[in-house]
Amino acid sequence: MTSELLQLICFYAFSFVTVAAALSVITLKNTVHAVLALVLTFFSSACLWMLLDAEFLALALIVVYVGAVMVLFLFVVMMLDIDQERMREGFVKFLPVGLVVAMVMLAEMLGLIGVRAMHAQVLGADPAALAGVSNTAWLGLALYTKFLLPFEIAALILTVGVVAAVALTLRQRGDARYESASQQVKIDPRDRIRVVKMAAVRNDESNAVDDNASQEPRP
Repeated sequence: MTSELLQLICFYAFSFVTVAAALSVITLKNTVHAVLALVLTFFSSACLWMLLDAEFLALALIVVYVGAVMVLFLFVVMMLDIDQERMREGFVKFLPVGLVVAMVMLAEMLGLIGVRAMHAQVLGADPAALAGVSNTAWLGLALYTKFLLPFEIAALILTVGVVAAVALTLRQRGDARYESASQQVKIDPRDRIRVVKMAAVRNDESNAVDDNASQEPRP
């Protein structure tokens, strides 16, 4: 068996698993099982990227999506109490409409790919293969040497976005109540609680009613 035939068999096997897992995501009744099927979909897609010599994309798909995003999704799904029967009440009713929309989207995507393929320019050889290194190593060298300035600008933009999100979340509003931990620690309990000593008071009317009720003869 040649290496080309082995790669072709692996490609069809991973493609079949990817499609089957993707269909399982939308057909399984259990939400946790659907999330696990989505994890399998990402893993099979990463294997396809490996076959295309795109090691960085495959590792990023496994580390970022499978290792972080999908774990978070699984945690949220397991914490929420979702009514499965109520969510799937209209599934069969709107299934034909969904299939029509899916077929139209597939036709548009295939048409767009065909148009781009006709006008695409012939690409050169793989720069990673020419340099004799892996795809991840070549991408890291190019990112931190030739494209260092755009990389730092993108990191700065993301940092500004995080700071802006925090500033918008913690902005002072007039209709909101806030607590200051430092002021709470400085509070003296004697200023908040006052012990008042009062004499006992007797309610004569209620006691008289109780005495009359106790003096009535029993039948």
